[in-house]
Amino acid sequence: MMKKLTFICSITLFSLVIQSQNPRPLTLIPQLKPFYHGVASGDPLFDRVIIWTRLTPDSNFTALHDVEWRVATDTGMSQVVQQGIYTTGMAQDFTVKVDVTGLQPNTWYYYEFTNQNRHSIRGRTKTAPQNMKDSLRFGVVSCANYESGYFNAYKVMLNRNDLDAVVHLGDYIYEYETGGYALNSSVNTLFDPAHEIITLSDYRTRYSQIRLDQDLMRLHQQYPFITVWDDHESANDSWMDGAENHNSGEGPWADRKSNAQQAYFEWLPIRPASSGNNNRIYRNIRYGNLVELFMLDTRLYGRQEQAGTTGSTVNDANRTILGADQYTWLSNGMFNSTSQWKILGQQVMFAPLSVFGIGVNGDQWDGYPAERTKIISFVLANSITGVVVITGDIHTAWANDVPTANYQSNGTGSAFVEFVGTSVTSPGFPFSVGSSVIQAANNHIKYINLVDHGFFVLDINQNRAQSDYFYVNTLDTPSDQYNWGASWYVNHNERHLRSTSTASFPRNELNHQQAPIWPRNYIPVDPTGLQSQDDMICLSVYPNPFEHGVYIQYQVNKPGIIHSRVLDMQGKTVFAGSYENEITGIRAIYIPLQLSVGTYVVQLMQDNKITLSTTIIRK
Repeated sequence: MMKKLTFICSITLFSLVIQSQNPRPLTLIPQLKPFYHGVASGDPLFDRVIIWTRLTPDSNFTALHDVEWRVATDTGMSQVVQQGIYTTGMAQDFTVKVDVTGLQPNTWYYYEFTNQNRHSIRGRTKTAPQNMKDSLRFGVVSCANYESGYFNAYKVMLNRNDLDAVVHLGDYIYEYETGGYALNSSVNTLFDPAHEIITLSDYRTRYSQIRLDQDLMRLHQQYPFITVWDDHESANDSWMDGAENHNSGEGPWADRKSNAQQAYFEWLPIRPASSGNNNRIYRNIRYGNLVELFMLDTRLYGRQEQAGTTGSTVNDANRTILGADQYTWLSNGMFNSTSQWKILGQQVMFAPLSVFGIGVNGDQWDGYPAERTKIISFVLANSITGVVVITGDIHTAWANDVPTANYQSNGTGSAFVEFVGTSVTSPGFPFSVGSSVIQAANNHIKYINLVDHGFFVLDINQNRAQSDYFYVNTLDTPSDQYNWGASWYVNHNERHLRSTSTASFPRNELNHQQAPIWPRNYIPVDPTGLQSQDDMICLSVYPNPFEHGVYIQYQVNKPGIIHSRVLDMQGKTVFAGSYENEITGIRAIYIPLQLSVGTYVVQLMQDNKITLSTTIIRK
C-alpha cells in the first residue's frame, strides 16, 4: 500500500532517520570516489561478459561524463586485452554497462573503470567455456530483504571462493515502505526511500542503497552474476498487468512496471535482448556442452493474473505463466540444446504443493497447472534429459521430484527435478504446518527446510547435478559462520532425486587455496595523496528534471544542523529550509518545490559551509 508523506509548511524537509542500538553500517568508502557502488559483471558467454559500475559526479548531475574501462588478464592491469570509453549521464542514472567482446573462453579476467584519474576497485570475472567442461559450480541465492537482517549469505559465498558464477533468482530488492515487511528490530536497518517505491526515482534510490551493502558489493566484485527479477523488484505478487501490492491511487501499473524494469536494467549487469529493451529478461546462457541455463520470466512477461489453485479459470487449458512467445522459446531451446544439462532458472515453485488436498499457493505453478503439464509432456515426449529447475521466491529450501500422474515415492514417474533455495534474509514459511505434514501429503517432495536462511551450491559434472544446501548462523550481526544442511542430486539419464551425506567438493581449479588471485581487499590509490572524507557527498538527485520537488540521497559525516536553499540563475533564493541531522551515514531528504520552468541550483550547508551544490532543472 502507498504511504503518504506529510509536510509541515512549505520549507519542511523529509528526513530518513535510523535509530538503533545496533545500526547496520552503510557508509561510503572515501577511497572509492567516484565509484562508491563498486563494480559488477554478469551474463558471461564464451567470448564476452557485461561489466558494470556507477559513477557519482562531484556536482554536475546534468552533464554527460566519460568513463574509461579496461579488461586485463592480471590483477595489476598490465596485460590489457580490451578497453574503451563509455559516456553516462542522468538518462541511465550514471550507471556504466559495457558488453566486452573478443574474450577467450573459460578465462578469468580483471577489470576497472577510471574517471578524471580516479580508479574504481578492480573486479574479477570469468567467461563461460565453449566446449565440454568437467564440472561447474554456481552459488544460488534469492530474496534479500534489506530490513530483515545482514546479508551474511553473500559474505559466506565470498569467503568460500569456489564458484564459477552467482545465480540470483529474484527479489534482489523489496518495494515496501520502512517497516512494511519483516523489519528485524535487532538490526533495525531502514529502507531508503522510507515510502513504498513507485516512481523511477524511487526504484533507483532503493537500488543505490542496496548496492552500497559491503557484502553484496564485494560478491559482485568477485563473480559474474546471472540474474532474473521476481515480484519485489516491482511489487508483491505482480503479473503482466498488475500486482497485489499496487492500487489505482499509485498511478497506472504500466508506468510503475516500466519504472521498475528500467531501474533493474540500469543497476544490474544483465544483457538486454536488444538495445533499450527493458521488458525481456528470459534468455539462455550456455556453459559449453555441459550446461545451458534457461533464465525465465514467470512474473512480468506473460503471466496472467493469479486466481487461486482451483476453479475453471485456473484449469483453463490456455492459461499461461510464461506467455506464448516465451514458451515457444523455451521448448525450442530445450529441444535443440546440445548441452548435457538444461537448467531452468526461474522464480516460483514448479512442483505441486498441497496440504490436505488443496493447493497452497496460486502464485506458484499450482496456479497455472495446464502450462506446467504442457512442459512436462513436452520434455517426456521428446526424451529430453538433464532438465533441472532451480527456484527462489518461497524463502525456504526444498528438493523435489516433478511428478507425473503415475509418480511413485521411489522416483518412478518423475519427469525431472527441482531445487528450491531458501532466502538470504526474508522470513520463512507462512503456514502453520510442519515439514512432516507437507511431505506426507506430497511424496515427491524429498527435502524441506522451513526456517533457515542461506544459499545453495549447484555443482554439476558429467555424472550428476547436485544441490548442497548451506545455512548462515544469524541475521542479527555480521557473521561468516554457516553450516551444511543437506545434499540432493540427480544422476545423468535419471529423472529423480537421490540423497547423499557428503557435500560436493570444488575441482582443483576452484579450490580456495588454488583459485586465481582475487582483488578482495584492493583499494585504489588516491592520485592526490589525500584520503580525507568530504563532509557531505551527494549520491543522487531524483527526479532531475523535476516537476514538484527533488529527492536527494547523500552521505553526511558529522551530526548537526543542515540548511538547504535553492537559487535561481540570478542568485536569488527561492527556497530555504533547515533540520537537525542527529546521526551520520547515508541520508535522504525530499525538497518540495513549486517553481517556474528553468534551471536552479540546490545547496546543502553545514557549519556555514556549502557541502553540496548541484544543478537541478524544472521541466
